Amino acid sequence: MAEKVVGFAGRPDSNPDIKPFWDAATEGRFLIKACTTCGRAHWYPRAVCPFCMSDRTEWREGSGQGTIYSFSVMQRAPVPYAIAYVTLEDGPTMMTNIVDCDFSGLRIGQKVRLVFKPTEGGPPVPMFTPV
Repeated sequence: MAEKVVGFAGRPDSNPDIKPFWDAATEGRFLIKACTTCGRAHWYPRAVCPFCMSDRTEWREGSGQGTIYSFSVMQRAPVPYAIAYVTLEDGPTMMTNIVDCDFSGLRIGQKVRLVFKPTEGGPPVPMFTPV
């Protein structure tokens, strides 16, 4: 049985601005937003570019590859977990979880790849695992 993300509140795909992201996640695809005016990709997905304030943004298929920028392991939690900032090959840095690994082996600068984790009653959530 696949590990499920618990405590996931609400249905994120109910927001029409980010519904394409969650629809793609359900299909196992990772989308990011990019600005067609300045050319920069950004995370979290939103309609207006945070760099140049243009509303000319589009969805692009993300590579699903990245590097750990920083991380913290929560050992005292009932179920230990690792939260991290991952810099995507596509440019943006996103906050996420690192999963399916021995947390003692995590390192800043370590390469990671995208995995989708199922949730209870919602779409799968993008997380990362070491390569």
